[in-house]
Amino acid sequence: MEALTERLERAVTRLEQLTSSANLANGDCVNGVNGAASGCVDAFDCLLNGPLNDYMNISRNIGSDVEKHAVMVDNALRTQRTFLKMVAEHQEPAKTELQDLLKPISDHIQEIQNFRERNRGSLLFNHLSAVSESIPALGWVAVNQKPGPYVKEMNDAATFYTNRVLKDYKETDKRHVDWVRSYLSIWSEMQAFIKRHHTTGLFWNKTGPLAPASLFEPPNTTRPPPPPPPGPPPEDPHVPGSPPHSALFAQLNQGLDITKGLKHVSDHQKTHKNPDLRTQEAPKSGKAKKTGPLAAPQKRPPLLELDGKKWRVENFEQKHDLLIEETELKQVVYIFACNDVTLHVKGKLNSIIVDNCKKLALVFDNVVGIVEIINCKAVQLQVLGCVPTISINKTDGCQLYLSAQSLGCHIVSAKSSEMNVQVPQGDDDYREFPLPEQFKTVWDGSKLVTEPSEMAA
Repeated sequence: MEALTERLERAVTRLEQLTSSANLANGDCVNGVNGAASGCVDAFDCLLNGPLNDYMNISRNIGSDVEKHAVMVDNALRTQRTFLKMVAEHQEPAKTELQDLLKPISDHIQEIQNFRERNRGSLLFNHLSAVSESIPALGWVAVNQKPGPYVKEMNDAATFYTNRVLKDYKETDKRHVDWVRSYLSIWSEMQAFIKRHHTTGLFWNKTGPLAPASLFEPPNTTRPPPPPPPGPPPEDPHVPGSPPHSALFAQLNQGLDITKGLKHVSDHQKTHKNPDLRTQEAPKSGKAKKTGPLAAPQKRPPLLELDGKKWRVENFEQKHDLLIEETELKQVVYIFACNDVTLHVKGKLNSIIVDNCKKLALVFDNVVGIVEIINCKAVQLQVLGCVPTISINKTDGCQLYLSAQSLGCHIVSAKSSEMNVQVPQGDDDYREFPLPEQFKTVWDGSKLVTEPSEMAA
């Protein structure tokens, strides 16, 4: 009997919660337009105080670049709350003014993505990439028809990197698993919010005042008057009261008489008839022309150091004895702007990034994550142990020497040329295989099928 009573009490409590949620979602039916505005903002506050708050707490616990990135995400979502509150209280503005209102949100998205690009050597690069790939979901406010599916599409773009995070930390650090869950739940909750309040696009207030010119414009601010219309164009000083081009037209209308004012040049003054005149120094003008050499770009000093968990190898030239020996599993090697350099990395580490290098020869033992080659020319990489993935982007000339243990390596390339893979054949012998640069795509009746073209294979 007591168990039955307890179940009935729980059912009544749940019914009251559902009724309260329904009233909140349909505030326009209960309390009029003001109730709808309040219900929409309150529902968005639930997202901020729930999934976003969990994401922020876990990000602070992880710290480093993840925490800095999370602060940017928090600022972006709170700016969107300010925008949604304005939408609920104002009439829709013209499209040009709407773009100005959306600019703060766009700036937040750009800031978050730029942070990822500036920290490509971060140990937490997969975390930063997951956020950067999905943060355009905040642009749902500019989608007219189906903003909910747009958010889902952006959320799905993050899963490639969140799966990497889960793979790297699932067995070692539960905080990162919780981080993935909390971050993805932000966008799941956003989809539910959109479906409830803005299913087919932003729902503006039909009876409120016109939206302000700026998202952060103070209330009751008097807008400055428009500038006065431009005055008439200045008159030609040579022909009073005439337009600037009238003097030119007057000269052209003279016909053959226009040449009467020209000075006659005798034969002994013509350079094509007197070669000696060509060697004479030209008359000096009032201003001397500078002929000094252009200032050479300042070179940065070479650097090889361990910064936290990141080895930085930067700005070396014609150096063929660089060596990194004391490595750990969680460390990253970032190689930047090196020219005609040979580097040997020993031990097992997390990942290696080669950025903007020329004539680089890299030899490494084992990498548990990925080796990335970006914006390089004429580079050679040799793996002595194992590496699961090698990525080549915007690179011309890349030679990969695989070991017997790394034959299962996945090689991903984009916007690159002159790529070859050397596969071991016996003792100290390799066989070369080119990577395709051209592809052929055909329609097979149900889908597109892409394969390397015969000329490029």
